[in-house]
Amino acid sequence: MNDDRPVLLETRGTCLHLTLNRPRALNALSHTMVRMLDDALAHAEQDETIASVLLSGAGDRGLCAGGDIRALHDDARASGHGSLEFWRDEYRLNARIARFPKPYVALMDGIVMGGGVGVSAHAGIRVVTERSRVAMPETAIGFVPDVGGTRLLAAAPGELGTHLALTGRSVGAADAISCGLADQHVPARLLPDLIEALGDPAATGTPADIVQRFATEPPAGELAAQRDWIDACYTADTVEEIVGHLRGSAVPEARTAADELLTKSPIALKVTLAAVRRAARLDSLEAVLDQEFRVSSRAFEHPDFVEGVRARIIDKDNAPQWKPGSLAEVDDQEVARFFAPLGPGEQELGLAPLPTGTPAGEGKAGQD
Repeated sequence: MNDDRPVLLETRGTCLHLTLNRPRALNALSHTMVRMLDDALAHAEQDETIASVLLSGAGDRGLCAGGDIRALHDDARASGHGSLEFWRDEYRLNARIARFPKPYVALMDGIVMGGGVGVSAHAGIRVVTERSRVAMPETAIGFVPDVGGTRLLAAAPGELGTHLALTGRSVGAADAISCGLADQHVPARLLPDLIEALGDPAATGTPADIVQRFATEPPAGELAAQRDWIDACYTADTVEEIVGHLRGSAVPEARTAADELLTKSPIALKVTLAAVRRAARLDSLEAVLDQEFRVSSRAFEHPDFVEGVRARIIDKDNAPQWKPGSLAEVDDQEVARFFAPLGPGEQELGLAPLPTGTPAGEGKAGQD
């Protein structure tokens, strides 16, 4: 009989194996799944019989395609608040994974997008395969990279992270490793053997040692050859300037990127650029997650999110009507509003200590 629990827990030796188990939905994360993962990790932290954790996805299409976008869309249309509570718990889970005191191995096989990046790319040991496609594609649906993704992308070499954040493009194994989103490449055919070895009480070495024994060189990536034009074009201070540099480049791929950017939500592009640049200056993942929670709360209220999901995922007409409709119409004050402290009646995430000088009452999380 098939097990229909959305997260499967199995202890193999001293390894707790967590499996995201919604293969028909590409293992998209629900609020229930986030809570189950957080509870499992909280228990594993204290359980002396658990020495490591392994995360994988059911099926062969991907680890996780992100959050349940349709559910978030429906909640936004109904002016609900469930999505904010989902993100609150999801971002806290992301922080727990990053600080998890035992080896945490994430198998980033197949599609790994959005929330899937959040439960894997903050792990201590991140494994990609030749089938991996890793992305933060939020600008296409009028949203902004979250789950700590702005910190990961800000830390990528040169302007590669800015390029990936704005375009939402996916990368394969080699590029994921070079951008700091993954650590090792293991051929997909060897994953069952790797899982077996990680759960074998007789296996020698640490989980990192075991992964290393299965690791091989990944297929060649694409970004290394494009680094020069990416760095040259994306160093600009505004999205308009970036598009101008891309359009003026002699490199065809750069001009293609400019055309691609102009299909995205103008306000999502501007907020995303600001979020990545601000994340580079923040001193912890927790501070970045706090920032992302404010941004997500504001993006959730903005009409571009509902419209983007409608156009890209529900109706699939790929003809979103963005508001505003152009980069020139996006007001700098509107961008700044996404980063402002949440207002009365709104609860901050509150993972990081308040910065010095924050006025009393701003940025303080209430009790859950």
